[in-house]
Amino acid sequence: MTSSPPLRLILGVTGASGVIHARALLRATCASPRVGEVHVVMTDAARRVAHDELGTQGTTVEVAKQWMSGVERRAEVVIHPVRDIGAAIASGSFAHDGMVVVPCSTASAAAIATGVSTHLVHRAAECCLKERRKLILMVRETPLSLVQLRNLAALAEAGAIVMPLAPPFYHRPRTLDDLVDDMIARALDHLGLSEAVKRRWDGAGGDART
Repeated sequence: MTSSPPLRLILGVTGASGVIHARALLRATCASPRVGEVHVVMTDAARRVAHDELGTQGTTVEVAKQWMSGVERRAEVVIHPVRDIGAAIASGSFAHDGMVVVPCSTASAAAIATGVSTHLVHRAAECCLKERRKLILMVRETPLSLVQLRNLAALAEAGAIVMPLAPPFYHRPRTLDDLVDDMIARALDHLGLSEAVKRRWDGAGGDART
């Protein structure tokens, strides 16, 4: 039996609150034996938010290294400068298994919805839509204006999975990590990495932990 080729994923990080989710997703995907490459692109605003919320600082390469501290990494991490329009992920011919933008600001959602690519996160996401590849947008904003809602509707109509960062509480979270892990589990499921999920509700009102 021929084994499946390792997955190639893209992680885009924009300047909305909730960058802790990007860190968790990077750690989970890189630790998976089924993932071969994770291509990371982070906006300037995202690095600012990462400093404010997580205390990490420096270039995207330096931030990624800080996020990966202590992780037994199996996948290769490829860092792309946000202004590099010549990057591989800027081309529709770059084959991959899915892109997640987390957190996704409503400004980035608007740019992707309208096809106005101002940097590499937008362009890579635009390529997902035009090539019919999986695109998960983990949007963080509240409340939402009518303009923002229309942009999200347009993205869903174009084939994106709009997944707001809105964790549930029926699984009785005890820590901040519990809330983060629940949201990341949903993204991992859509990426076909269900085995990487740390915790899952057992459906009986209990708290399923692994």
